Amino acid sequence: MAAVLVIMAALWGFGAVMKTAYTPRFVMIGLVYTSVVLGHLVLPDGHPLRAATGESAAPWLLLGGAVLLVLAYRAVLNRLRRVAQPVSEPPPSRSGAFSDEELERYARHITLPDIGGQGQKALKAAKVLVVGAGGLGSPLLLYLAAAGVGRIGVIDPDLVSLSNLQRQIIHRDADQDIPKVFSAERAMKAINPHLDVRPYHRILAADFADALFTEYDLIIDGTDRFESRAMINAAAVAAKRPLLAGAISAWEGQITLYAPDQNGPCMACVFPHPPKAGMAATCAETGVIGALPGIIGTMMALEAIKHITGAGQGLLGRMVLYDALAPETRILRLKRDSNCPVCGPKA
Repeated sequence: MAAVLVIMAALWGFGAVMKTAYTPRFVMIGLVYTSVVLGHLVLPDGHPLRAATGESAAPWLLLGGAVLLVLAYRAVLNRLRRVAQPVSEPPPSRSGAFSDEELERYARHITLPDIGGQGQKALKAAKVLVVGAGGLGSPLLLYLAAAGVGRIGVIDPDLVSLSNLQRQIIHRDADQDIPKVFSAERAMKAINPHLDVRPYHRILAADFADALFTEYDLIIDGTDRFESRAMINAAAVAAKRPLLAGAISAWEGQITLYAPDQNGPCMACVFPHPPKAGMAATCAETGVIGALPGIIGTMMALEAIKHITGAGQGLLGRMVLYDALAPETRILRLKRDSNCPVCGPKA
């Protein structure tokens, strides 16, 4: 019996030297043990193998039972330790720290030289507020979510209506009469669960816009009324936040970045006076081709990503004009007005 125990010990020791995992070592020892027990049960009394291994199966069965009891005790003890261990919430993800799932999700950005790992970290740490979850906001929000922008705020007082669905692709037919911000939140999280989405179902009023804007790094304006754009511009200037602005009407669209703090113009520098009656009608008044907000909204998302990551040349001091009927794209140079009543020295 002693010789068999020495063989088992030698197998375990050899496995340890070879750095073999526990399971193969247990299997080898188990095979030796099973062979010995079966030999005692099958071979006749007085057989040399039975004589060399203790002449009876009883000691081996007792030994096996004792080992099983020890292993069972250890398994129960470990289970009790796991149950008794206090449950703690996982630590919040640090800015820039990616899980394996996120690394795969953003792989095409990370391998892109102009973005890379640092650019993707910047996107994850970024806080972007989008004003409007309509035509421009729909593709814009979807692409910001897919790109991995860490915090996305969206403010809009409206409910989803049937007439929205011709162009506002973030919403579904089943979302009718639901606040747009909550419909947008659902769609963004369906694309990317690694987001902090903050929906604000209310009108953006001047009395709290400044304070709200200071909570974000970049403000994006997707509204369709001059009065709203002017108020958003003034609040962005007061909060010292860059403002990426887009606008569409019928077949035409425009995009620019307003940032007086970076020596660029604000909206009031470019459009100091409200347009004359009939010169800046809303989409509801003039109509709009359904795919146009997709084009302009996607371009806004691209410019936002470039602004956050520092990739390429942005639109500070420039405005892109797009005519879908032509089709034609033009770029206008914009200058800051030193006497601007909103961002000038006397403002």
